[in-house]
Amino acid sequence: MTLATAPLGLISAADLERFLFQVGLLLLAALLLGRLAQRLGLSAVAGELCAGVLLGPSLLGHLPGLGDWLLPHSAAQINLLDAVGQVGVLLLVGLTGIHIDLDLVRRRGVTAARISAAGVLLPVALGVLTGLALPASLIPDGVDEITFALFLAVAMGVSAIPVIAKTLTELRLVHRNVGQLILCAVTVDDIVGWMLLSVVSAMATTGVRAGGIAFSVVALIAILVLAVLARPLVRRALRTAARADGDDGEAVTVTTVVVLVVLAAAATHLLHLEAVFGALVCGIVIGSSGALDRSRLRPLRTVVMAVLAPLFFAIAGLRMDVTVLARPSVLLSALAVLAVAVTGKFVGAYVGARMSRLGHWESLALGAGMNARGVIEIIIAMVGLRLGVLGVETYTILVLVAVATSMMAPPLLRLSMRRVEQTAEERLRAQEHGIPLRGPDVAA
Repeated sequence: MTLATAPLGLISAADLERFLFQVGLLLLAALLLGRLAQRLGLSAVAGELCAGVLLGPSLLGHLPGLGDWLLPHSAAQINLLDAVGQVGVLLLVGLTGIHIDLDLVRRRGVTAARISAAGVLLPVALGVLTGLALPASLIPDGVDEITFALFLAVAMGVSAIPVIAKTLTELRLVHRNVGQLILCAVTVDDIVGWMLLSVVSAMATTGVRAGGIAFSVVALIAILVLAVLARPLVRRALRTAARADGDDGEAVTVTTVVVLVVLAAAATHLLHLEAVFGALVCGIVIGSSGALDRSRLRPLRTVVMAVLAPLFFAIAGLRMDVTVLARPSVLLSALAVLAVAVTGKFVGAYVGARMSRLGHWESLALGAGMNARGVIEIIIAMVGLRLGVLGVETYTILVLVAVATSMMAPPLLRLSMRRVEQTAEERLRAQEHGIPLRGPDVAA
C-alpha cells in the first residue's frame, strides 16, 4: 500500500477540533502565566508549567464536563500533543548546543572538569541510593529497580544551561570569573548528563543486560566520532546557506539548521539513544563550525522561545498531578528527593571548587549556580515518563525539584557574590560587553 492509497481519516474531526483548542488554550495560558512569573521575579518556565498544571488533571480534571472535553484522553490526542512538544524540545536543545562556548571549555577545561566531576558524581551517587530507598509504590509496574534508580540519579546530576545563563545575565554576573566558570562547568555537566541519559534510556528499553549496555556505549562513542567527522560537511552546508541574501538568507539558514538538528536527533534515536542527545551534539557542531552567522537565527529563536518551548512546558505541566502530594508517602518522598538533590549538587560543586583552590564564597556561588536544574530536568522527566520508567508521582516530584532549585539560584548567587570583590580584569570585561557595574540588580 502506498501513501496515495493509504486510508484517510485516521484523526477524527472531533480529535482535531479538541487538539486545536488544546494548543490554543495551552499557549495562551503559558503566555499569560509566564509573563506573570517574570513580573514576580521568577523564571517564565515556572509560569508556563503552571499553565499545564491548571489545565491538567490537578485542577481542570476535577471539573466534570469541561475537563472531559478539553483534556486529552485518546491515544491520538496524546500523540498529537506529544509530537508538537517533541519538535519544540529538540529545537530548544539544539539552540542550547549552538550557544555552548567550546573555547571557554578549552580555556578553563581542567578547573571546570574538576568542578563538574564532583558536581555530577556526588548527586548521581546519592540519587542511586535515594532511588533504591524510595517506596516500591513509586516504581511503575515492570520497571527494574536499578533502572529506576539510575534514571532518578541522572535527573539529579544535571544542571540547566539556559536557566543558569539567563540568571547570570539578569544578575549581571556573566562578566565575572565565577560566572564564566559556572557556565563552563555546567556545559561539561550537561554533556556528561546527556550521555548518561542516552545510556540509561537504552537500558530502560532493552533491559539491564551487559550486551545492551555495551551497545549503548559503543553507539555513544560512534555518535561523537561521527560528529567530529561531519563537522566539515556541516560547515559547507552553512556556508552554502549563508550565500543567500536578505530574508531568503535567513530562511535558508534557519531551514538548514532545523534539518541538521532533526536529522541528527533521528540518527541517535535510530541507534536506540535519546533523540535530544543528537540534537545537543548537532547544535554544538553547528555552533563551533565557524560558518554560522547567529544573527540569522533570530526568527528560529523567536518561534522556539515564544511558541514551541512554552507549549512544551505547558504540555509537561499537563502531565503533572500535584494532588498526588496529598498522599503522605509521596510528599515525604518529594521532600527527600529535593533535599538530596540540593545537597548533592551544592556540596559536590563546592568541594570541586575548593579542590581547585577557589575561595569559600566563590565556591558557594558555584554551588548555587550549578544547583539550578530547570529546563533540563523537566526534559529528562518527560523522557522518563514517555519511556514508562517514571510514574506520574515521580514525574511530578522531579518537575517540582526543577522549579524549586531554579528559584533558589538567584538569591543564593546574590548573597555569595556580594562577598567576592571584582577584579580589574572583570571590570574591563564588563566595559567591553557594555555591562553596567552598579545598579539595583548588581550582585557585587
